Amino acid sequence: MFRKIANYVSILMGAPAAFAAALILVIGWAVTGPLFNFSNTWQLFINTGTTIMTFLMVFLIQNTQNRDGKALQLKLDELIRSSIPARDNFLDLEDMTDQELTDLDNEFKLIHDRYQNKAPLGVHKLHKKIVEAQTKRHK
Repeated sequence: MFRKIANYVSILMGAPAAFAAALILVIGWAVTGPLFNFSNTWQLFINTGTTIMTFLMVFLIQNTQNRDGKALQLKLDELIRSSIPARDNFLDLEDMTDQELTDLDNEFKLIHDRYQNKAPLGVHKLHKKIVEAQTKRHK
């Protein structure tokens, strides 16, 4: 349920109309400054609103980026692994549930483990560099 809501809201908030609405709100707020004598309440209105929206959007954006990143990685894994056209069900990975993405991820880990010793030396060096980069990022 969260995935569907997050996806819908991220599409909605990424639209030009959402930016236009936010811009109109800020302009409207600024124009009303003299009407409210630039009071603390007037300032608190925009500060509170933008803080709440920013707080919620951080989690939404992070969720979307995590899903997109994992889906992109799995698509790349499929293209590298396959010598024939990629499976059709890989075209819409972004629409899969988190459990389906995890299952695919586990499948590729098994494939990697099965063929690890059969890969050319250059692939082992590349894999080692990737693992080192991931380790540095997580520190």
